[in-house]
Amino acid sequence: MDYARRRFFLGTGASLLFAGCAASTREGTKTAPGTASDGEEEDVSPSEDLMREHGALNRVLLIYDESARRLETNRSLPIEAVEKGADVIRRFIEQYHEKLEEDFLFPRFEKASMLVDLVGTLRRQHQAGRTLTEAILRLATQERIVRPDDRAELVAALGKFTRMYRPHEAREDTVLFPALPRVTSEKELDALGEQFEEKEHQLFGKNGFEGVVEEIAGLEKLLGIYDLDAFTPS
Repeated sequence: MDYARRRFFLGTGASLLFAGCAASTREGTKTAPGTASDGEEEDVSPSEDLMREHGALNRVLLIYDESARRLETNRSLPIEAVEKGADVIRRFIEQYHEKLEEDFLFPRFEKASMLVDLVGTLRRQHQAGRTLTEAILRLATQERIVRPDDRAELVAALGKFTRMYRPHEAREDTVLFPALPRVTSEKELDALGEQFEEKEHQLFGKNGFEGVVEEIAGLEKLLGIYDLDAFTPS
């Protein structure tokens, strides 16, 4: 009887502990992408939201890299991969992601006199990126890439964009975003998360971020770079 009772209480205690940990996880952290239950809203922090959007940006940078290599070596290139990639950059990164940073993050750091020089550089790079995107969209046509001068100009624009944005996003991910809780209260962070999610669905529909990732995956498949294992050294 004592043995059976001990097993019952030990089992009950373990179950309660597991349930408590699960509840704490639900309350204390945001749901990771792809793990939300059916009908349950995905919940991520503002910094995590911005960081995963950097992941989408990185995948477009790989599209730019591959396109520039093909242009430089006179290999066949479906130019719509560049044009549509630049359109994703303009819609999702410049008109949405960067606007969130400029409207909700940068002013908080400036008001707190924290990382002001970094924020100033990030602002200037946003503007430089938009200028480059306009050039890429102007040059990414079948008519323009057959002209040697236009082809070279497009390669240069793609190279300048990727060279600037890789350190740009890396500095945000490792310096700016981790410092956000120092200039924003927990309550404000929660409100920001809701604002970001609302804006995302307003601009990109029900599928939001996941829909944009699907767009990018389609461009990767068009270029034959979707298979991740293809990047593994032999």
